[in-house]
Amino acid sequence: MVFVMADRKSASYVASKKATVIDVARTAGVSKSTVSLVLRGGVGVKARTIEKVNAAIDALGYVYNREAAGLRNRESNMLAIVANDLANPYLAQVIIALETALTDQGLVPVVVNINESEARQRALVASLKEHNVAGFFITPAPETSADWLQGLACAGYPVVCLMREIVGANVPVVVPDNRRGMYLSTKYLIDLGHTRIAFVGGVESISDYQERKEGFLCAMQEVDLAVKDSDIEPSSTKREGGQLAVTRVLDRDPSISAMVCFTDVVAYGAYTALRDRGLVPGKDISVVGFDDLEDSRLMSPALTTIRVNAEDIGRVASERMQQCREHSLSSDNDVVGVELVVRSSCCAIGDKVAHSTSVPKG
Repeated sequence: MVFVMADRKSASYVASKKATVIDVARTAGVSKSTVSLVLRGGVGVKARTIEKVNAAIDALGYVYNREAAGLRNRESNMLAIVANDLANPYLAQVIIALETALTDQGLVPVVVNINESEARQRALVASLKEHNVAGFFITPAPETSADWLQGLACAGYPVVCLMREIVGANVPVVVPDNRRGMYLSTKYLIDLGHTRIAFVGGVESISDYQERKEGFLCAMQEVDLAVKDSDIEPSSTKREGGQLAVTRVLDRDPSISAMVCFTDVVAYGAYTALRDRGLVPGKDISVVGFDDLEDSRLMSPALTTIRVNAEDIGRVASERMQQCREHSLSSDNDVVGVELVVRSSCCAIGDKVAHSTSVPKG
């Protein structure tokens, strides 16, 4: 049992005015949000902390007004969408889908852009908390810590991560099947006879890069194809990043005949790099993207890619948030399926451009 002694200042305050959550938090030596969590059942709060809060409640004579608390909770229908980079066209599609799903439920989405900055992410989330948002969708910046995400969830905010997983954070995650997607694109190139395939683009510190790299390596190892360190070239996920990455790869090894790109945008940069060298994408070197942006079918040649349905990502994320808000707290990952879309940017070894409109089953 924990005993808490209210000091004279607290006692005189309570004598003249009803105790508040702030008074309880000050007396127990915890945050206001921790007191609120204890009052709502103590989910995710240590037993020792619950005892301290309850002892402070008894010492101060605090009375929890559930009706008023319920009204306060119902007043907040805002959900924050913390986007890592709104310049990313695929993420923009996901956010549009998510906004639609939320507004259909009568909720108000608030979108902020952190521009891949962990410091900006912390600052904006702190500000949003002050504006009474009810929960957070977060595409975490590189260097985001599991402890920070876990702390946000333990403070009583429902949190759903999008597109990226932070290992060790006990929060739900909605991601595409990154491993399978990159496995399918690599296997497709292998089936066309390619043995010298590069993996291009992506930031090493984020989970989707590691998952897609694993899919690439799995397909290569499955048929005993060697992968050199120089065959893998990380870069920013912008078009310029893809252009620079492909230039570096081909400067090191002109024998590369095909490349799987981290995203469609990286693949667009690859097209530019190839043309700068007098090479024809889809004829001299095969290129596969990842995302299936609308512009990809309009590229010349039309880009073979992995389709990830942005509407599915948004719908599943909104469903998971609803579950979290109803206190069905789960840290399971929701993995959204992918498919290979074959267009004109790949050719078989020894052949001219391979044209196909079929979508092989994965």
